[in-house]
Amino acid sequence: MTETIFLLNRSVVRETVALATPMLDLIREQHHLTSSKPVCREGDCGACLVLRGRLKGEIVTYQPLVSCLLPLAAVSGCHIVTLEGLNGAELNPIQQALVDEGAIQCGYCTPGLVLALTAFFLRGTHSKFDDALDAVAGQLCRCTGYSGIKRAVLRLCRTYDLAASPADMRLRDCVSWRILPEYFLDVHQRLQALAVGEVLSPQSLSEHRVIVGGGTDLWVHDARRFEAEALCWQSQLADSAIVTLQRDRCRIDGRATLAQLGASTILQTILPSLSDDMRLVASEPIRQMATVAGNLANASPIADIAVMLLGLDAQLMLIRANGERTLSMREFFIAYKQTALQPAEIIEAANLEYPAGLLFSFEKVCKRQHLDIASVNSALSIVVDDGVIRRSHLAFGGVAPIPLYCEQVCTYLTGKRLTAAVVIEAAKRAQQEVQPISDLRGSAAYKRLLVRQLVYAHFLKLFPDIIAWEALHAAD
Repeated sequence: MTETIFLLNRSVVRETVALATPMLDLIREQHHLTSSKPVCREGDCGACLVLRGRLKGEIVTYQPLVSCLLPLAAVSGCHIVTLEGLNGAELNPIQQALVDEGAIQCGYCTPGLVLALTAFFLRGTHSKFDDALDAVAGQLCRCTGYSGIKRAVLRLCRTYDLAASPADMRLRDCVSWRILPEYFLDVHQRLQALAVGEVLSPQSLSEHRVIVGGGTDLWVHDARRFEAEALCWQSQLADSAIVTLQRDRCRIDGRATLAQLGASTILQTILPSLSDDMRLVASEPIRQMATVAGNLANASPIADIAVMLLGLDAQLMLIRANGERTLSMREFFIAYKQTALQPAEIIEAANLEYPAGLLFSFEKVCKRQHLDIASVNSALSIVVDDGVIRRSHLAFGGVAPIPLYCEQVCTYLTGKRLTAAVVIEAAKRAQQEVQPISDLRGSAAYKRLLVRQLVYAHFLKLFPDIIAWEALHAAD
């Protein structure tokens, strides 16, 4: 069995257990580090949060990840940090702020909170309160209440100015602030001596491999069934490589994480709302793990990234050992949880056009505004020139067995002058084109109503000077 080597807090660890073993089980059962708590085992609560540090040039970058969904295969050559790896003789400033502001009661969520805030101070560019809250949004607390946590976060943001701490000095600054112990200064050198994980290439593909992107859905269901398999874990790209421009197209690498999508300056230029839209998609630890290719290959009918890319009419580049092919997103989903991927084929990238004047809107309705699975989600990309719709692509999730591209609506819209009457008719046609069923997230009638409301929402958001709510409401 392959040996996996990594740094766990202050110690080098060599493991020969199955690569599919969740790190939560490994660090608790084999290494007796019990600060990481086994609670939901679905990545929802944040009680098992750890930091994963990886070499990036001359620095080590850290990500907050839920260890219940993090397999051993993903930590080769990395530094894994639990709360035990942050503790010292005295409370550090993050721990002290949580105590002083009354943010601790039973303590079950406390380790995850400390690690999430540590990740924010390691990664953040500004000490903005809203950004810090987003960093801890995946940490559930059921007894203390969130007011004390918010007070602690605000106090920390006012104490440490991240804008004055450049990325290449951040780790050293966090040590000087006592947020990190001094041994972190030696981690770069220690990781350089460790073996690195496998790099995925077309030549390494095999029908007998399990090729994993982020694993955030795969490990929820049954990680143990992969214990005997040869996992091929996709290595994460540098931020600068995940999105590139090629002539009139934008290329998004399949290995890009959702966090990288939201932070991409190229995508922020093409799709200005995307960074805010991504806050509706899972929590920060999940966004740090989940990948574009994984979200698509999972083939959930409410997959947020799938709906976005359908709404952008993206083309997929698929590769395998003996070649590659291009496939439209419209052709990718075949039936419930089934795709057009052939054996040993993976999603290399998604390509999308970005014509002048392109506007994009993403909407998501769920029981909670954040960190929830959609009842219905929708994306629209549109180009309007001189009042006429020159191009439109509309997609919905949660209203059919697959993420649904509304071809009939798009055909109707193209060439029409943009008016309230056209939007009303488009909404009616969308309601006819979808195929919702009643389930735990809403009745079929409710979802069909949401389809109409989301069409309205797209146009009200993108064209507030042309489309008025009163005109749309008058048609009810």
